[in-house]
Amino acid sequence: MVCKYQKSSSLSDAKMRQIIKCFSLDLTASQTAKLTGISRQSINRIYTKIRLRIFTYCLQNTPFNGELEADESYFGAKRVRCRW
Repeated sequence: MVCKYQKSSSLSDAKMRQIIKCFSLDLTASQTAKLTGISRQSINRIYTKIRLRIFTYCLQNTPFNGELEADESYFGAKRVRCRW
């Protein structure tokens, strides 16, 4: 069965879902490789693609477009006075 998550992949959908689940649980590539039986280099490549996809999604859906302006009063006082 062809993986619907990645083009020209030899991984099954179940393996890819398992990798995504491990990614969401914040497991390292080595831990994921041991759990799934896939090489660590392949897991690193898949993790990088997932991170890149998340990054591009966040860039497309950000409410901040163009130039932003911040007022100096937003950053607080320049010096802190002693409070007795």
